[in-house]
Order: sequence, then C-alpha cells, then structure tokens
Amino acid sequence: MPTNSSSDDEALREAASQPAKVSVDGQSVEQHPLKDRLEADRYFASKDAAKKPGLGIKFAQIVPPGPG
Repeated sequence: MPTNSSSDDEALREAASQPAKVSVDGQSVEQHPLKDRLEADRYFASKDAAKKPGLGIKFAQIVPPGPG
C-alpha cells in the first residue's frame, strides 16, 4: 500500500513536537528525550536540504588575473 510521504512527514513533525506523556489530573507532562528531538530535527533538516536544487554543489569559472 503506497503512503504519502508529505503526510507522513507532517505526522512525524507533529508527533515530535507533542509531549511524550501527559497526565491530566496529576498535571504531569513528560517531553521526548533531547537525543530523540535532535535526531528528528537532523532528519527533517536533511529532508529539506535534499529538496533544494543543486545538492550543495556550486560551479564557478576561475579567471586568472592579468591583462585582458
């Protein structure tokens, strides 16, 4: 069954931004571990970078100085 990558990414982004545990009457909230949040941030940054054209390669013409 094919999945929609953009909706999967949005679901992952939302899950990463939500707390890991919540208790209403006791009013306790537990966040995701920092390591997991950093890994999720790195994952989304790499996905966003891969969408950009050029893949980080830049071409330039080198012209030596001199008369001309």
